[in-house]
Amino acid sequence: MAKNSKSKRKLFGLVSEESGERTYYAKKNTMNTPDKLSLRKYDPKLRRHVTFTETKKNLGRNEVKPRKH
Repeated sequence: MAKNSKSKRKLFGLVSEESGERTYYAKKNTMNTPDKLSLRKYDPKLRRHVTFTETKKNLGRNEVKPRKH
């Protein structure tokens, strides 16, 4: 499937707030929804529903490292 460069839809990862794992990926139209998305989805590691927030798409690693200040 060829990527359409004219598309306004961007791919992003959803990271769990409790386990810190990036389990889901989704697309959104950045023109219609510019702020970060927050969805309640199933976390297979914790085996329950938790809140997932939007992060950058990074297929290289699955876990999100904490920021250094």
